[in-house]
Amino acid sequence: MLQNKDILELKRRFKKEACTFTKMCGCYVDANKNKVVELNETFLNLEDEEFYKYLEIAKKALSGTIGNNLLELSFAKEEEEPGVKQQYLLGLRESGLRNPELLEHLYDMIIENYDYVGNYLILIFHDAYDVITKTNDDLKLDESEEVYTYLLCAICPVNLSKPGLGYREAENRIGARIQDWVVGVPDVGFLYPSFIERSTDIHTLTYYVRDAKDSHADFIQAALGCEAKRTATEEKDTFHSMVKRAIAPIIEKSDDVLLEIQENLNTLVEEKEAEMEDLVIGEPEEFTLTPEIIKEVLTQSEIPDATVSLIQDHFTEEFQDAPPVVKHLVDEKAIEKNQKAKKELKLLEEVASLRQELKEKDEAQIENPSDLFLRMNPEKADHIKTETIDGQKYLLIPVEENDQIHLNGVETTL
Repeated sequence: MLQNKDILELKRRFKKEACTFTKMCGCYVDANKNKVVELNETFLNLEDEEFYKYLEIAKKALSGTIGNNLLELSFAKEEEEPGVKQQYLLGLRESGLRNPELLEHLYDMIIENYDYVGNYLILIFHDAYDVITKTNDDLKLDESEEVYTYLLCAICPVNLSKPGLGYREAENRIGARIQDWVVGVPDVGFLYPSFIERSTDIHTLTYYVRDAKDSHADFIQAALGCEAKRTATEEKDTFHSMVKRAIAPIIEKSDDVLLEIQENLNTLVEEKEAEMEDLVIGEPEEFTLTPEIIKEVLTQSEIPDATVSLIQDHFTEEFQDAPPVVKHLVDEKAIEKNQKAKKELKLLEEVASLRQELKEKDEAQIENPSDLFLRMNPEKADHIKTETIDGQKYLLIPVEENDQIHLNGVETTL
C-alpha cells in the first residue's frame, strides 16, 4: 500500500545536494497537438536557475494527499502481457531515456490521450536511488538494500503570462509588458514503478492529479494501461449526488439530511478507528462502504425503506467492485461547521432559558408582597440596621434627599 513515508523519502532527495537524476527529457506540445520542441538534458549539468525550476516541478508531481491527489494504480491484467504498456514502461526505464523511439512513443501516447485545450510540456525524469537498509527503529545502516530505478513524468500546462505594464529598459520608459509562455505546475503525472515499503513494485504505478475533482479516468486507462480509480473527492461527490437525487423528491431539506448522514458515517469511522487502534500493527485496512452500512446510517436518519433500497441499488451499480473508503465520503469541514452552529444555538437557548427564569422570579416576587427583595448601592448596604419598635422588627435604611428609590419597579418619592 502506498504510504506517505515512502513518498517523503523520495521527495527529500529532490534538492541540490541529494538529487541523483541522471537524465531529463521532454516535449513541448501546442494546442493543435504538434510537437514544437523536444528536450534531452543531463540533469546535473543544468544551470542552477533551470535546475531548481525543474526540480520544483518534480516535487509537485509527488505532492498532495494519498487517495486524493496521489493514487496507487494497478495495471489491467492484459497490460502486463509481453509487448504492451507495462513492458513498454519497463523498457523505457531500462533504457535510461536514451532510446529515441521509446521516448517518441511515450510522447505520442500522451498527446493522443491527454484531453487538454492549450499548450503543455511533457517532462520525464530518470533516477536510480540506492536505497540504504534501515533497522526496525529506523536507524540507517551503511549498506545498500536495493537500487530503485524509476521514471517520473509530469505534464504541465503552458500559458501566456498576464498582460500588464512594465519598465522597458531599452526604451527607458513604462510600456506594455511583453507576454511570454510560462510553464505551470503539473496537471497530471506518474511515478513508475511505485515505491512501496521502500522497494520497487513493478505491478503498480503512482499517479498524480492536481485537481482531485477529475482524475482523467480515460487517460489512466488508454495512455497508462491501468485500471481507473476514483479520487477521494470523486468518491464523495458521486455518493453525495446519488443520495441527494434519491431523497430530494421526498425530503424538503435534503442538504440537512445529507449532513446528518455524513455525521453518522463519521461516527462509524471514529468507532472503527478506536476499535482497530490496539489490534493492528502498521497501516490498518481501509474501512470501505457496504450496502449494509448504507442501510444502517440511512435508517438512523429515518429514510424510508424504499428509498434506502433504491440508494443501495444505485451504489452497487455505480461502485461495483471498487467500494469507496467511508472516510472519503465525509466532508469534515462541513461537519465541524455544523457542530459549531449547533453549540452556538444551544448556548443561545440556554441564555434565553436563564432570562426567562429570572423574569419569572421577578414576577413572582412582585405578585407575593410578603417576600422582601432589596437591591441597592453596595455603599448603602453597609449602613442598613435593624431595630425593634413596639415589639415589631424594622429594617432601617438611611436615605439622602436626592436618592432615587424604586419600589416594585415603580419610582417612589419620600
